[in-house]
Amino acid sequence: MQTFLNIFLGFFIFKSIGAAPITDTVIYDSDFYDVPLGELPHPFVYDENEQSDQLETEIGTALPSVIQESYSSAPLTEEPEEEASTPKLIDASSAQGSGVLGPQTQDGLPTCLLCTCLGTTVYCDDHELHAVPPLPKKTTYFYSRYNRIRKINRNDFANLNNLKRIDLTANFISEIHEDAFRRLPQLEELVLRDNRIRQLPELPSTLTFIDVSKNRLGRKGIRNEAFKDLHELQHLYITDNNLDHIPLPLPESLQALHLQNNNIQEMHEDTFCKMKDFTYVRRALEDIRLDGNPINLSKTPYAYMCLPRLPVGNLI
Repeated sequence: MQTFLNIFLGFFIFKSIGAAPITDTVIYDSDFYDVPLGELPHPFVYDENEQSDQLETEIGTALPSVIQESYSSAPLTEEPEEEASTPKLIDASSAQGSGVLGPQTQDGLPTCLLCTCLGTTVYCDDHELHAVPPLPKKTTYFYSRYNRIRKINRNDFANLNNLKRIDLTANFISEIHEDAFRRLPQLEELVLRDNRIRQLPELPSTLTFIDVSKNRLGRKGIRNEAFKDLHELQHLYITDNNLDHIPLPLPESLQALHLQNNNIQEMHEDTFCKMKDFTYVRRALEDIRLDGNPINLSKTPYAYMCLPRLPVGNLI
């Protein structure tokens, strides 16, 4: 039994030795075996600075390539912010002055501080103004209703080449300079209703809409052929003015003519139509108001033959 154990133990030890990995024999160079370190042909010199530089280089190259590119690229520039869509203060450069809030008024305040400027529109409603304030040069629409303006001077709207609409409703205007509106190249709408105007000034040919209702024009307030050359005019409102006649000639472009509450007593057969041309048709003029006048429309039946609709007024 003892012999069997010895054999088994010997076999196990032999198997373990045989399973160990076989390594190559290390051969030392005999030429440098006993040579001191300082006498080696290529001694290993430790340089602290060189080691530090090498370490920094290794750390630097360890960064990802994407990060290296971002560090090496040019500095980022801030993208301009988009402009806000809210209305801005009007550009107020004009002959009268300049500034963010517009030219100075007689009260010592900028126009856009005394009034309200949105885009190119100026609102001066109900501010107890006694005169038209100096307007920014780019003004397109001007509203100054329910104030105390008594006079329109020659230069109140000078150099306002973009002005398209003027609304001076419900002031105390009794005098308008002859050239107050004539030099406005783009004026389309003129509203002067509910004032004290006795004489209409010369009007620009660009007008499409005129409302001078509730004034004091009377018999002589509208000059002869005042609307003849207004080839773009579509709406003409002259109610409540004590007129005693229909102002002629009227442009072919006219679509609406309101003459209510005047003193018109008669009408000629060629007021709207051409009596010598029975084929003539005036299709544009569809809205004629003569109610409130002492005129009997039934006395001139041929005066409406060319019209698409009969005028509104008394037939008895």
